[in-house]
Amino acid sequence: MKNFKIIILILLALVLLLQMFLFKSDEEKVSQKPTVSVSTFSLYDIVKHVAQDSVNIINILPFGVDPHSFEPTPKLMSEIEQSALVLYSGAGLEPWIHGFSFKNKAIDMSQYVTLRELDSGEHESHEHDNDYDGDNKVDPHYWLDFTNMQRVTLVITKKLIELNPKYKKQYEQNSKKYIEMLEKLDQNYKNQLLVCKVKKVIVNHNAIGYLSRNYSFEVESLSGLSPDAQPSAKDITRIMQHIQEDGVNTIFFENFVSSSVIKSIAKDTNIQLEVFQSLGNISADEATKNLTYEQIMYENLDKLKKALLCK
Repeated sequence: MKNFKIIILILLALVLLLQMFLFKSDEEKVSQKPTVSVSTFSLYDIVKHVAQDSVNIINILPFGVDPHSFEPTPKLMSEIEQSALVLYSGAGLEPWIHGFSFKNKAIDMSQYVTLRELDSGEHESHEHDNDYDGDNKVDPHYWLDFTNMQRVTLVITKKLIELNPKYKKQYEQNSKKYIEMLEKLDQNYKNQLLVCKVKKVIVNHNAIGYLSRNYSFEVESLSGLSPDAQPSAKDITRIMQHIQEDGVNTIFFENFVSSSVIKSIAKDTNIQLEVFQSLGNISADEATKNLTYEQIMYENLDKLKKALLCK
C-alpha cells in the first residue's frame, strides 16, 4: 500500500510538471508573436484580417474613445515603442505621434495613398482645429476611399511578410480576399448610389469628403472638417436653408462629436436624424459586436441610399 501511494504521488508530480511545461510553452509561443501597433480602426481591421492570430495587435486608440481628443499615456507609448511594427494613419490625424522616437519601424500610411486636397473653405476651418496639424491641406479620412484602402492593404501585407516571412502564402491569400471585398464594396456603392432624387447630404462634421467625391453627391457640413468647431448663427441658418431648398430628409452626425446643435436643427426642421460611422474609431458597443470595416461600410451605404432617395 505504501509503495502504491508513492507511485501515485510520483504520477501526480509528473502531471504537474507536464502542465507547467505546456503552460510555459504556450506562453513562449505567445511571446514569440511579433507585436504590431495600429492607430486607427481601418488599419486594425486590415491587420486583423491579413495577419489573423499570427501577430499581437496593439490598438493604440481604444474602442469607444474619442479620436479627436485622444492622448496616449506614457505606459502605452512605451508599449508602442517595443512593437516590431507601428502603423499610423498620418495626414495630420495623430499630432501626438510627433516627438516620439520609435525603436522599431514606424510607417506613415498616408504616404501610400492619394489624398483629397481641401478647398479654401475647408482648409480655413481645418486650420482652427487643434486636433490636426494646422498646416495640413488634405483630408485625413482617406480610409473612406476603397482604392486607398486597397493600396494600404498591399503595403501592410508586404510589411507583415517582411516581419513574418513564414506566413507569406497565408498573408497573400488573406490580402487577396480583403482586396476583393473592397472592390465589391466600391461596386455596390457605385451601383446603389447611381440614381438618386436628392443630391446633397447634411452632416455636422465633414468626414465623408472621399465618399461624396467618388460617388457624386454633395456635402454640406455644420463645422467643415473640424469636429470641434463651434458653429455660428450664420452656419445654422445656412444649413437650414439647404434643408428647405434641396429636399434633404436626413441629417447625419457622428459618434464622439458634439451633436447637440445638429439634433436641434433636425427637431426644428422635422427631418430624420441618423448616425453615420466615419470610422475614425468605433464605439465600445460596435467592438463588442465584432463589427468589421466591411459591415459598417454596408450599413453606411444603406443609410446614404435612404437619405439620398436612391432607386
